[in-house]
Amino acid sequence: MLQDTSFSTESSFSAEGTSDAPSRLAAIDLGSNSFHLLVANYQHERLQVVAREGEKVQLAAGLDEQGFLGEDAIQRALDCLGRFAPFLEDIPPANLRIVGTNALRDAANSQAFIERAETQLGHSIEIIAGREEARLIYLGAAHALAENGRRLIVDIGGGSTEFIIGEQFEPKALESLRMGCVTFSRRFFPEGELNAKCLRRAELAALSELANIQRPYQRLGWEDPVGSSGTIKAVASVLNAYGDSQQEGLITREGLHKLRERLLKHKHLDKVALEGLKPDRARVFPAGVAILCAIFEAFSLKQMRFSDGALREGVLYDMAGRRNAEDSRLKSLETLKRCYGVDSRQADNVTTTAHLLFEAVQETWKLNEHQGRYLAWACQVHEIGLAISHSQFHRHGAYLLEHSDLAGFSRPEQQLLAFLVRAHRRKFPLKEWQALPKSLQPSYARLARLLRLAVLLNHSRPEQPSTPPAVTLKGDVMHLALPETEEPTLLLTDLEQEQSYMEGAGFALSLKQA
Repeated sequence: MLQDTSFSTESSFSAEGTSDAPSRLAAIDLGSNSFHLLVANYQHERLQVVAREGEKVQLAAGLDEQGFLGEDAIQRALDCLGRFAPFLEDIPPANLRIVGTNALRDAANSQAFIERAETQLGHSIEIIAGREEARLIYLGAAHALAENGRRLIVDIGGGSTEFIIGEQFEPKALESLRMGCVTFSRRFFPEGELNAKCLRRAELAALSELANIQRPYQRLGWEDPVGSSGTIKAVASVLNAYGDSQQEGLITREGLHKLRERLLKHKHLDKVALEGLKPDRARVFPAGVAILCAIFEAFSLKQMRFSDGALREGVLYDMAGRRNAEDSRLKSLETLKRCYGVDSRQADNVTTTAHLLFEAVQETWKLNEHQGRYLAWACQVHEIGLAISHSQFHRHGAYLLEHSDLAGFSRPEQQLLAFLVRAHRRKFPLKEWQALPKSLQPSYARLARLLRLAVLLNHSRPEQPSTPPAVTLKGDVMHLALPETEEPTLLLTDLEQEQSYMEGAGFALSLKQA
């Protein structure tokens, strides 16, 4: 296992830094139904909450038939973020993560919204994949539970529902299904009518979604079913208010059946009013109950208890974990290397050479340690595509990195890593480069150029890493001082070809023999 220390010759992966002092961390969860802010101090592996805010934005309800977010929904979201902003004023950028879930995964114009939101907050927003959302939910819930043993964690959101089986802090199975209280409300109660037929149709649709995971999850098994987030919290609250729960936070099959019958008496979503249920959740509550009923039916559950830990807590714990060897991203990359049979010696040699090049240009090109971390990671996995085919393996590797479920990585992070691997050989991929956020294009073009040189300098796959020639910079032009030789060499031939590639992409590489 590679150690998580720094971008150095002794290690391929780098850390975010460590400290025994308390850290002020913040997370914003841009959910399909609600936006949540959590600010906490982290010390000795514990969170002490400083501020907790939440608003029903119902982003998923703003998606039209073509999958575009309407301006009303976007404005609701921006207004909410404006109210969150004062809580972030003293948070270092490295200690803040803003993650988007199902509605932003689905929205055709999510990037347009993200750009407006990032401008307002002055911080990047990451859209996370469904299974990464599930992993973070499990991390948050597991920290909130004192008991050990194998657990089933269920989180019903606005646009998706996550299912995780795990022990202690280690998930064994992760899944995110496309069903949520907002999307099911629109789909099965479009006119607001609430009756047994509509409710059962929603339950059957949920059972259909569950069919793919029902048997494998039951084979894996669990001892303790736990629910997290708003819908399950609301169900537990209503059952407790009506005396249908044996203890606070406990949901039983019998109590859920009574709640279902109580809901049907209201006839319309706009008339749903129950003790223990907040008015702003009432309209999407029946759809959430239908999903929960289907979960109890599919998994033959007798009861489920509620846990406070959820996605936002998981984001904070994951962010804290990035400061040490528990960084889940390191484990994901190590798994990739094993899975695709990466030549570790060659990966380490390229990493070492890239490190020397990075040090030579870091100050002039204004590259930071965060960017150096991505360069080191790209060095380690640049050859994973060889497991598919030697031809175009840089393309295969980039595809694997962009489309795999990589624990710890958001979609934008995977895109950056995939770009570097795609760009490490042959023609510079201008199309993929221009698809990156404009603010990142200059620095990641420079990182790609360093990676390309590190790979070329180790082309012969030497026993020891190659020491790069002296590098000087004049603006964006890179000058390499090469030893004088009368005979052509493999390195000189490779570098002359690289000159041509760089010229075609609008960059400059100067070769001088001394």
